[in-house]
Amino acid sequence: MSSSQTALLGGAAAIALLIAGGSASAQAPAPLPVAPPAPPPVTDGLGEDGFYLEADLVIRDDKNDTITARGEVEARRNGRTLRAEEVVYNQGTKIVTAKGNIVLVNADGSTQFADELTLDEDMSAGFARGFAMRMQPNVKIAADAAIRRNENVNELSRAVYTPCPVCADGGDDNTPTWQIKAAKVVQDRNKQLVYYQNAVVEMWGVPVAYLPVFWHADPSAKRRSGFLPPKVEVTRRRGFSYEQPYLQVLSPSSEVVLSPQFNADVNPFLNMTYRKRFYSGYLEARAGYTYERDVDGNGERFGERTHRSYLLAKGKFEIDDKWDWGFAAERTSDDFLFDNYSVDDVYSQRGLFTPDDHRLMSQVYTTRQDARSYLSIAAVSVQGLRIGDQDRTFPTVAPLVEARWEPESAVAGGRLRIRASGVVLNRDQSQSIAPTPADPRPAGADSRRATGEASWRRDFTLSSGLRVTPFLQTRFDTYNVSDLAGVSGSDTVTRGLGVAGADISWPFFKRLSAGSIVLEPVAQIAISPDSDLDSRIPNEDSLAFEFDENNLFRANKSPGFDLYEGGRRLNAGGRARISMDDGREASLLIGRSFRAERDDLFPPRTGLQHKASDWVVSADAKPIKGVSVFTRSRLDNDTMSIRRLEAGADVSHARGYAVVRYLRDDLDINGFKQENFDVYSELFVTKNWGVSFVGSRDLRSDNWRRRDIGVVWKDDCLRVDVVFQREDQYVNTPTGVRIRPNDSIQLRLTLATLGDTGY
Repeated sequence: MSSSQTALLGGAAAIALLIAGGSASAQAPAPLPVAPPAPPPVTDGLGEDGFYLEADLVIRDDKNDTITARGEVEARRNGRTLRAEEVVYNQGTKIVTAKGNIVLVNADGSTQFADELTLDEDMSAGFARGFAMRMQPNVKIAADAAIRRNENVNELSRAVYTPCPVCADGGDDNTPTWQIKAAKVVQDRNKQLVYYQNAVVEMWGVPVAYLPVFWHADPSAKRRSGFLPPKVEVTRRRGFSYEQPYLQVLSPSSEVVLSPQFNADVNPFLNMTYRKRFYSGYLEARAGYTYERDVDGNGERFGERTHRSYLLAKGKFEIDDKWDWGFAAERTSDDFLFDNYSVDDVYSQRGLFTPDDHRLMSQVYTTRQDARSYLSIAAVSVQGLRIGDQDRTFPTVAPLVEARWEPESAVAGGRLRIRASGVVLNRDQSQSIAPTPADPRPAGADSRRATGEASWRRDFTLSSGLRVTPFLQTRFDTYNVSDLAGVSGSDTVTRGLGVAGADISWPFFKRLSAGSIVLEPVAQIAISPDSDLDSRIPNEDSLAFEFDENNLFRANKSPGFDLYEGGRRLNAGGRARISMDDGREASLLIGRSFRAERDDLFPPRTGLQHKASDWVVSADAKPIKGVSVFTRSRLDNDTMSIRRLEAGADVSHARGYAVVRYLRDDLDINGFKQENFDVYSELFVTKNWGVSFVGSRDLRSDNWRRRDIGVVWKDDCLRVDVVFQREDQYVNTPTGVRIRPNDSIQLRLTLATLGDTGY
């Protein structure tokens, strides 16, 4: 290890540990427990008062009232096992003295070693010289002397703490990657803390920090108050940035994490996360706040100083064994707040519905579910953070109702499913009518829909293996619409829809010498009234969908209710799968849809308008252990040229992993051609040194949207990542919104048993 390496990694550790000087270092937050687990029962068969002793030689000395055991001694009491070369038990004083290669195994699995050991009769308190202890997870503590006050408190003199291996592969002594040396160490299992006096932190044997008083969570503790590892960045927008989370455990079922972010070029930003587990559910709320001007891509401040904040909250609760209710609250004062201050994990699912990227979705819902039925009632509000988003044009959804029910017994030998749905959409402002001086905020289209649907299907398998599944579907919709473009007042529209058809497949199976192969021709015949979309019915829920292997054999390929596939059609294709006994496998699907008449209901980009649709091809394979590949494509029905292609590979190995994705689309849902390449990888060149790369490239503009290049060093007890990140982001500038690269350098540090980075 070179001196520069030692300085780099030693300095990184010092940053994390010096901030904890004189206070606690926390375990990383874990899911809040409902109740602590019961301690494991003693299973040695001796009960509370039993005592077991085994040795090569046992000497009873009635004069001195002692029993001496020598040679391969093993004694057991109260779930503890003592092994030594010699054990002397004084029956008068109830004192046990042991010498030579002493091993004491406690009921919780922790193991203690000593050269000399004196214990009470229950082996729960005593004194040791040449003491060492091994705890979960792989933690070692050694000391010149140790006093065991009771089964929960140990006091050690001139002690060393480390989770790192202390012996090389050949058995020679090895200096641990990091260790803490102290004049005195106290382990208190009741408080779940390890205390240090006059502690010195060493990296590869080199002192990097001195802490007069220091403590951290006991390695066996699930959750403990204290500092979590910091997040260190250098960015264009904020300059040097240091974020220090502190975990405060409020109760066995609640906690709060305060994460002040200190920035060189802008005012501090405070993040907070509160979590609480209830008997019937949970609550989690994240919030952030600063008082600052706007920030451009280079960190220059402009505009008025104002309050800036965000809220990301969720909760879910059981009403009874069938009913639940929950909510998600997502709002921010600034479109660019999350990007400006590097707030992570923003656009994730917090309720029934998942928002799109750079969209926030607040919702409240209740659900009921049993073995035969499902009901959900929800209300949803969206805040757009993309360029051009106008929140007043997004509909407020209240309520959105979905219900399903299946009778327990078969109907006409098949499965009957009843479905109902309803939604009310209200807009404050139109997105299709241009504002005018007389009407700067033209009213947005509002709609209300109620739907009832019944579907039936039954499976038949003939003696030849041919499978036929006839099905019937019928549906009735009622729409009430108002404030449509060019239409005054409101209008009510009703329609009846239906489809009849059958799924037909004929699988062929053949056993190979070391695997099997399945070939399956598949067809679906469907007959419906011709599609006729009433211009008064707004298309709200079927704007974006792809024609692919997932909906090739669906009688109605529309993902929502507003559009409905009609006419006579045949969906045909074939599947093939080969599976080897050693785990290798591959599959292929090819198919297309044929129609009696052209259908202009579907957008041209889907490839479904013509009598013969585009070809759908899907394949995946696992050719060798640790490697999987896939491809999904849509080919033009006339020229067989590629109109949409998605391909990727996942590779995992003992030295690292790689995930590669490629996407090409001649016409995406926004009407643009796109071609993207994404990669995520980490490779360890040696046992300890590795490199990581995350990249997202727009091949159409020949530009990297994001690049993360990192250098990694790790062993069994330490991991350090230094990552350079460049990401194209929309930023506010005094002259408007621009796309600019945002550069940052991040330091991520993980010390085993002292918490994880989590960044």
